[in-house]
Amino acid sequence: MASLNRVILVGNLTSDPELRYTPNGTARTRFQIAVNRRWRDRDGNLQEEATFVPVVVWGSQAENCANFLAKGRQVAVEGRLRIYTFQPEEGEPRKIAEVVADNVVFLGSRKEGAPAEGEAVPPPETVVGGEEEVPF
Repeated sequence: MASLNRVILVGNLTSDPELRYTPNGTARTRFQIAVNRRWRDRDGNLQEEATFVPVVVWGSQAENCANFLAKGRQVAVEGRLRIYTFQPEEGEPRKIAEVVADNVVFLGSRKEGAPAEGEAVPPPETVVGGEEEVPF
């Protein structure tokens, strides 16, 4: 039986992206986005909640995200959900859930650190495979 694991989210970065390299030189960027939901309750009052979702991006797109994204910037993320168990040196095992991005599209206005008007902006790229399991 076939399975499907696809996630599409649009949200705003809650902090600047963090770029690191694996021992073999592969770029990995992590950031978190806030996805907001608004609705009216039974009494007609506007309600709002935010869901904070960690995202990991690999390869050249990871470097683009680190160079051109900043806290507050809106992005669309397409990828898959990954949940794994992480054992800290002290304490109980923890489950980590994150989106492994295949595609990150930069939305909204530019923020600090983004290219100025007239500078070339690289197009979004798709990172396919090549990821390595590296805990936080």
